[in-house]
Amino acid sequence: MERPADPRAGRHRDGRDRVPQTDRHRRPATPPAGQTTGIVPVEVGDGWARFELEPAEWHYNVIGSVHGGILSTLADTALGCAIHTKLPAGTGYTSLDLTIKFTRVATVDSGVLTCEGTVITIGRRTATAQARITDSSGRVIAHAVTTCLIIPSG
Repeated sequence: MERPADPRAGRHRDGRDRVPQTDRHRRPATPPAGQTTGIVPVEVGDGWARFELEPAEWHYNVIGSVHGGILSTLADTALGCAIHTKLPAGTGYTSLDLTIKFTRVATVDSGVLTCEGTVITIGRRTATAQARITDSSGRVIAHAVTTCLIIPSG
């Protein structure tokens, strides 16, 4: 069982220290939403974040593929965490928009889906990022962009 992340922990750390990290000895902390969806953090760096999802039939919509909302959540998670890695201690963010384009169907046969988000721009009040979701063969399932509002501390 993965350990849950405490959303109150680390309020005084910068964004990169707050985004779930991996190391050689243990899996990263899984944020509460990840425990519900199966989205897990894999690796983060300065201005980027990578998450994975192993599709299961309970992720399916009525036509038998991974629901677009699940794929959107995977993208939103990687995008937001990429931006978070660039923020100073005490600074928050929230998504202003998310645009996603689905290019291929995803099913359990797609294998593990990987989403890497990268920061495009970061300013005083807003930041933008882009992401790609790929299947286990490296084929693009979807690509997305976001704008986030930066919320200064105090």
